Amino acid sequence: MKRLTLVLCLVLFVVGFMRAQDTQPTVYAESFRKGATRITEEKFEARLTLENGVYRAMIKDSRGSDRYELTISPQGPEGDNQITSWRVQLRDLHHGIYKNILLAEQQPSSDPKNNLWWLNPDPFGPVPTRARRIVKVDGFYVVIQVKDFRFSPPDSPYVGSMTVQFQFSNNDPREAR
Repeated sequence: MKRLTLVLCLVLFVVGFMRAQDTQPTVYAESFRKGATRITEEKFEARLTLENGVYRAMIKDSRGSDRYELTISPQGPEGDNQITSWRVQLRDLHHGIYKNILLAEQQPSSDPKNNLWWLNPDPFGPVPTRARRIVKVDGFYVVIQVKDFRFSPPDSPYVGSMTVQFQFSNNDPREAR
């Protein structure tokens, strides 16, 4: 009986340790936009590849009207068709002056909170690749998380594919965990 208890405790310890290793950091920021607009909540994945490197989705406000445009576009060396990262932009269709309202500040900076839109698998990038990125925009939250990515070829800095999960919520997702 003591042996069984010992084995069971050891198994629980190993499972707990493995789950702790899987936990990704969460980085939170608030957009420079401080309105009260709420959205229709949704969750979806974008699968990006060399062949399909651009993704667009319309995000609806709480009345069901198209209000925001989400765009993901590839980034890479100028004059090259290789991809090194992706850029996520959220544009308010009512205020076209702002190209990306996922920014914490309108001025460029190296602060990780101002770079949650940049999906950069470089291990030295400003935000860990698989981090759970939460940006409060107006009266809602955008959660961005890279679920998977592959380099192509494997030993290069070029990204062949990336799967990104998005969640749009009117409630703070940090409280749901």
